[in-house]
Amino acid sequence: MAAVEGWEDVPAAARRRHAELAAELTEHRVRYYEQDAPTVSDAEFDTLMRELEALETAHPALVTPDSPTQQVGGGVAEGFAKVEHRERLLSLDNAMDDEELTAWADRVARELDGLQYHYLCELKVDGLAVNLTYRHGELVLAATRGTGRIGEDITANVRTIKEIPHRLRGDHPPALVEIRGEVYLPTEAFAELNASLAAENDRRRAENEQRAAEGRRPHALVKLFANPRNAAAGSLRQKDPLVTGSRPLHMVVHGIGAREGFEIDCQSHAYQLLHDWGLPTARHNRVVATLDEVRAFIKQYGEQRHSVEHEIDGVVVKVDEIALQGRLGATSKSPRWAIAWKYPPEEVTAKLASIKVGIGRTGRATPYAVLAEPVKVAGSMVQYATLHNQQVVKAKGVLLGDTVVLRKAGDVIPEILGPVEDLRDGTEQEFVMPAECHECGTALRPMSEGDIDLRCPNAQFCPAQVRERIAYLGGRASLDVEGLGYVAATALTQPLEPAEPPVRDEGDVFGLTVEQLLPIRVLVRDQKTGMPKLDDATGEEKEVSFFANLSGEPKKTATLLLENLAAAKQKELWRYLNGLSIRHVGPVAAQALAREFRDLDAIFAADEERLAATEGVGPKIARSIQEWYQEEWHREILRKWREAGVRFTEEATAEQGERPLEGLTVVVTGTLAGHTRDGAKEALVSRGAKVTGSVSKKTDFVVVGDNPGSKYDKAVQLGLPVLDDAGFAVLLTDGAEAARAHLGLPAAGTESAGVTPEGADQD
Repeated sequence: MAAVEGWEDVPAAARRRHAELAAELTEHRVRYYEQDAPTVSDAEFDTLMRELEALETAHPALVTPDSPTQQVGGGVAEGFAKVEHRERLLSLDNAMDDEELTAWADRVARELDGLQYHYLCELKVDGLAVNLTYRHGELVLAATRGTGRIGEDITANVRTIKEIPHRLRGDHPPALVEIRGEVYLPTEAFAELNASLAAENDRRRAENEQRAAEGRRPHALVKLFANPRNAAAGSLRQKDPLVTGSRPLHMVVHGIGAREGFEIDCQSHAYQLLHDWGLPTARHNRVVATLDEVRAFIKQYGEQRHSVEHEIDGVVVKVDEIALQGRLGATSKSPRWAIAWKYPPEEVTAKLASIKVGIGRTGRATPYAVLAEPVKVAGSMVQYATLHNQQVVKAKGVLLGDTVVLRKAGDVIPEILGPVEDLRDGTEQEFVMPAECHECGTALRPMSEGDIDLRCPNAQFCPAQVRERIAYLGGRASLDVEGLGYVAATALTQPLEPAEPPVRDEGDVFGLTVEQLLPIRVLVRDQKTGMPKLDDATGEEKEVSFFANLSGEPKKTATLLLENLAAAKQKELWRYLNGLSIRHVGPVAAQALAREFRDLDAIFAADEERLAATEGVGPKIARSIQEWYQEEWHREILRKWREAGVRFTEEATAEQGERPLEGLTVVVTGTLAGHTRDGAKEALVSRGAKVTGSVSKKTDFVVVGDNPGSKYDKAVQLGLPVLDDAGFAVLLTDGAEAARAHLGLPAAGTESAGVTPEGADQD
């Protein structure tokens, strides 16, 4: 190393850091590519690699052939024969933001000055890179990417993947062709696989208790997979092909390497050729002419990434014309004619500081993870993540003190996927579910036979449950009262020593007065730690008035809350029913019951059979409603509401009386121009339609806005009538037959096929 020209001029600190990064990245590559046991997320690996690249850019003497920046993939795992690829497999450079994407496009434009070219956009599948070799149409070799030149022979295992043909279709197969692609495990299949492995661990634990009593050696537990890519790689590297064949692996092909006997002019045309040969090609590719169209593709799938059947971590952008790819060339590790746009990470690793238990509005005790430091995932800072229940904690094998894999998919609540077991040092401890509610001291227990969840049965007086119920009552799913959010619910339900809190349950909400609000004071908390701040002068916990200003007059928050509560007395009937937090009764069931009975007292007066007969309700919900009403303090809530002037009945309008969409099943997906998602559903429900969350053959219409996702794809697949904004307006105004006519379809009951909105993207 010292012989490299300019080495002496590199600062010692830079040399040390370069050596540290190179060693760390090499170790991570071995774990990722060879052992299928990564200990850092892709995003963390990319960050380290970026730091190494920056050092080498600043000090070119640090660049050596064995630097991780100059290498492709990893090595070859032990136990597999080494095979040489006919044509080298490269890795892709990454673009982390629009500036880097634009810089790549500008370089391409300069190199191809005056020449016409197109961009091919395709999804970057998060799987294991595999190279298939066919001779005269016969599959003769399948290998991992390995180092780019040398891979692992996994032919026997790849032959078990059903959609990979052992022989290419067609009468004139090429003499030789290398086909590149990614083997992946669909996200749903990954969840099912890990669930089956967790169930096997439960079985082994139970058997181990008996074996221990008999003095016999216990069974080893099965290691769960960290993510779908890890599961796909582990499945392909099984010593027994029968194990690989039992896993629902899939492949998508995206390139051609060495070839004899044919030529291709464009990458996109090659995909059609691969499809004709019977190989699995991607459905989401798109050829575009401008960088703005590339950005639109990236934006579209950034919003829809969870509607795709497999994990994606970005978009690959390529120059489509093969001749121009050759003109642009490649570096030692990456093609200059392609780049990978990387989406913000949805999985990161983080240190687990503790596991706490929260009590929800129905008393459910939910463990949640507290991270040692907030981490950025999917574009937002996260310090807490759900663990669902005590059995999930056990099934995932999470211990206190673990480094864990954290995921936040879209707007889903962050959750822990599992531990990084290779980073354990022996100090980790098992989590023990508390026996009592931490807020009221009541013993936690299942509320019914076979119930997995533990709950606090002290529904009337548990501070946590009261606080959560009041916040839910004021939320969008119930009364949608501005000013009655979680912070206000916390303030209203806390004791005012020596007096009781102004809100002891839902019954007190509509009777609130300004006099009750003014004395409420709350602790000032540090935004980072959540701990109460101390008064500089007294050293005591600092408090401020919540609803009163310094002169003791009501703040705007107080008057606004009271005004909005007064207006909320005339809300739709279903909102009150849903806001009572009756177990199993959500917005859909509440709307169905409100449509059927149109009177809150009538709902609670109905017997179980009558309630269960309501479409979308059933015996379980009916029984829960009756059990709720049997509690005296619940009936007291309704009495207080009635005295406060809450409207318990809902008269049917002429339109509602006719219920023109009665009997229709409709699915709403995407963002509509004229309605919010909830507003669109309410408009349908008020006209008698049943709104569901899944598309099936029984669906009558699928209403599609912008960025619709997989529901739209399934509607097209099933040939269902698909309505855009204009078609939806026709459905609401003129009914189902007019909507079908708007699509050019015959009347219902005659043979027809679904029609997609004009201009809609078939991908």
